[in-house]
Amino acid sequence: MIKFDKSLNDTICILHSYFRIMKPYLIGISGGSGSGKTTFVRTLRERFDAKVLSVHSQDNYYLERDFQNTDENNIKNFDLPESFKREDFHRDLLKLIDGQDLKIREYVYNNDKAEVRDINILSAKVILVEGLFIYHFTEIRELLDLKLFVDAKDVFKIVRRITRDKEERNYPVEDVIYRYKNHVLPSYEKYLEPFKSEVDLIINNHQNFDKALEMVENHIKFKLQV
Repeated sequence: MIKFDKSLNDTICILHSYFRIMKPYLIGISGGSGSGKTTFVRTLRERFDAKVLSVHSQDNYYLERDFQNTDENNIKNFDLPESFKREDFHRDLLKLIDGQDLKIREYVYNNDKAEVRDINILSAKVILVEGLFIYHFTEIRELLDLKLFVDAKDVFKIVRRITRDKEERNYPVEDVIYRYKNHVLPSYEKYLEPFKSEVDLIINNHQNFDKALEMVENHIKFKLQV
């Protein structure tokens, strides 16, 4: 219980410390396309109650297709920082930190076979902030308490990307390979790879991430007890 029988300055300091403790614990999870970061996030999310741990994904903030940049071959490039509604992503994260729940529309990657639905995101005790450019976006990076990077060999990433985009997003294989070579890889080298040396933990997903998942899960449980 907070007592107000001290000086004004002392009371302000106590209030500041109190609400800082109540702030959600923010974990950033990034990694190259096909590295397995989305699977890692989904698996971790399933191990906690929704009121305890929620996910704020950058993927739900893509700009509409008509507003995406095109390359020299007139192909839409979805793998640039400006491909996202950066301000909206940041604004909604601040709402979650402030204790407000969100209701947003799911992004289905222009897959006309997918059903668009509303997503409810709770302001939980722990918030996983997931996305390609969360470390490149300074205003997002500075809010994070723990920074993770899911990594994998290029051959594994391209195979996973082909499989995922063919099955989940209805993209032709030729299109996936073109985008990986001309969009995904250059963007990774410019906007993601430089942050590997600055994160708190690199999760190698060459075969599986089971041990890293257990370690992160235990870390979260420890933080929830503090």
